[in-house]
Parts: sequence; structure tokens; C-alpha cells
Amino acid sequence: MTPENSQQAIKKLLARAALKKLFKALEGEEVRVVGGAVRNALLGEEISDIDIATAALPQTIAEKAGKAGLRVVPTGIDHGTLTLVFDGTHFEVTSLREDVETDGRRAKVRFGRDFAADALRRDFTVNALSVDANGRLYDYTGGLDDLAARRIRFIGEPEKRISEDFLRILRFFRFSASYGDGPLDAPGFEACIALRGGIATLSRERLGAETLKILAAKRAAFVIETMAGAGLLSYLRVAPWPARMRRVAATLTLRKISDPLLVLAALALHSEADADRLADGLRLSNAQKRRLSAMARVCSAWHGAAAPPETKLLREALFSHGAPAARDGLTLIQAESGSAPDDPDFLRADAFLRDTPAPKPPFAASDLIARGVAQGAGLGDALKHLQSLWIRAGFPQDPQVVARLIDEARDESRWTPPRH
Repeated sequence: MTPENSQQAIKKLLARAALKKLFKALEGEEVRVVGGAVRNALLGEEISDIDIATAALPQTIAEKAGKAGLRVVPTGIDHGTLTLVFDGTHFEVTSLREDVETDGRRAKVRFGRDFAADALRRDFTVNALSVDANGRLYDYTGGLDDLAARRIRFIGEPEKRISEDFLRILRFFRFSASYGDGPLDAPGFEACIALRGGIATLSRERLGAETLKILAAKRAAFVIETMAGAGLLSYLRVAPWPARMRRVAATLTLRKISDPLLVLAALALHSEADADRLADGLRLSNAQKRRLSAMARVCSAWHGAAAPPETKLLREALFSHGAPAARDGLTLIQAESGSAPDDPDFLRADAFLRDTPAPKPPFAASDLIARGVAQGAGLGDALKHLQSLWIRAGFPQDPQVVARLIDEARDESRWTPPRH
């Protein structure tokens, strides 16, 4: 990136009306945009959050913001962080800090006024860039050169940075997957391997959030294969399957969608029991767990298929599991088969699952009751048997065919032995 392009990117960042208002509210204090917003602006990437660093103490920030009509939320006041809210925009504003003590998960800090010292306590060089209200860009760690080279590099000694917070092991791979290019930074990679035992100290929530971010990144396949080869995925509690993950990632790229949970399934879902292991180990939501379980059931039914299931089986999956689970399962089976992401047969099968309504039974328990089946457990068994007959018959809707199936289920239910 040329200096001219950098200046244009910074000018565009600072042109945001809400950011101008924040600088105005904190006028008289040294205030800078720091970290990811600067990095992404220079890369031309989307900016989701804008973090602010200032030499002012939290109470000074709160007073000035309050006078300017900004709402102040003490989100991380113990560590000097306030959230300022106005015009629907949130800014995290943090007083400059220095670490006094750390155990690899939490740090005790004291406030300071040295932006260079604050930059040196950050994780990666590309995250230590800052820019002031006048558009002056500050780089204390060589972040601009690393950004140009698409290289993710720890600031200072990688072992020291990681020991301050073991989550930085996963962040190293996440940023390498999102912004890096070429081989991983060798000293950083070696330090991650040497200190990988620290991953066990992280909360399951942090493991889950960071893992899904890695899997959503554009170079996830390369990075995950590297992690797997170095033994850095044991926290998943499931044997990884990087080759299947790579093929699913390629399929999703073809579809132009991002689906980190499906990529996780491709990497580590071998059975329905694995859905429980992953949900527990990564603190996934109940909805995420249900989705993993559903696609595992579909995969179990189609396991070993070298081609897409025939239409009858696709309809059965639609009826039994619904279109989302059926499509998830089909994507995983396609990857297992080794078929290309644009395989026409699998594309047609996916389109069928996407566009075909799930079959709806043209009968209910009342139809069996009307034919003399008594209410109770026997009725439930008869209804399940009727459903099986209907599926086996190819989901017919013709009233005469359906009536015959109802009679058959009724007749066979009479011979069901009583329960003891």
C-alpha cells in the first residue's frame, strides 16, 4: 500500500460523522483510533467496531462525554474501558494501560500516558497501529510493513505475548486465516506449539467463539490443516478431518456463503455423539447443537454414498429431518465422496432439497381412531407404522391409496402384542 493510498484510507475512516463527534467531545485530550479499525481501513476491509485509546483517565472521559450529551456505559471500568453511545453508534474508549501482572488469562493493569508503551503490550504488529484526529498514522512495531506483506507477527517475543494470554494462540491462527498470506510466521508458529498446553486453561466459551471465527476466515482450510498437523486441535475432543473440511469450504466458496458451523461439522462431526462433544467442549448454543445433531443423523443414513441419494431418499430426508438438515448432510456426504464442489449431480440434488416442499402426511391419528383403533400407546404405534407405510409407498397423496394404507396400518395394529 502506497503512502497516498494509506492517507486516503485514513481520511475515509475519519470522515465518519459519529467519529468526528467523539473527537470533538474529548477535545483537549490525546485521543486515537487504534487496532482493528485502522488495520481494516488500510486493507480496504469492512470495519465493524472502532476502538479508541486515550491518555485521559476513565473519570475524565466520562465527564467530558456526559457534558457533550453522550451516553456513558462502564462496560470495563476496572480495566479503564467505557462505551460511549450516540446516534446509534458504540465506541469502546480505553485509557492507556500497562500490565502489572498476568497469569495467561487475566491481567492487572495501571493507567499510563505513553501510546508507544500501550502499543507494545498488544498482540500483533498489525493490531498496534493508531491514528489521531488529524490523520497522523503511528506505527511503533513495524505493523505497516507486516500489513503490506500480509504477515501476522507477534510484537516482541512470541512466548511472552502468548504467556500473557493463551487465547493469543488461537488468535494467531485466526488473524493468519483472515488477513495473512503465504506461510505462517515461523517464530510465532513455533511458540504456539511450545505453549499449546495453555489452551486447556481457556474457557469453553472463548474456545468456541475463537474457533468459529477461524472457520469463517478465508484461509481457514490452510490454517486448520496446519493446526491439525501440529496437534493444536485436541481441545475439540474429536479427531479432526481436515480433508473433508477443505472440500466443504470449497463448496461454500462456490455458493458464496459463509457457514462456520457447517465447516466445523466437516472438520469434527463423525457421529451424533460428536455433536454433544462439540457442543459441550465449545459451549455451543442449543440451536447449534440441534443443527449438528440433525445433520449427523442425515449423514448416518447416507454414509458411504459415492453419488447423491436417489430422489426417494431425498424426499425421506426432507420429511424426516427438514430441508436445512438434509442440505447440510448432503454437503458433508458430497465432501466425503471426494466429488468436486461443482459436481452436477450433487448440484441437482441440493437444488431439489432447496426447492421441494417437505411431504405432508394426508392423514392423522383421527383417521385410525375412526377405523376402530383405540386411543393410547397402541394408537401411537399404529400411527408410526402408517407413516412408515406411507414413506415406503413414496409419499402418495391419492385418497384411495392413502385409505388403503390407513386400513393396512389398522389391521396390522390389531396384531401388535400388548405391552407389559
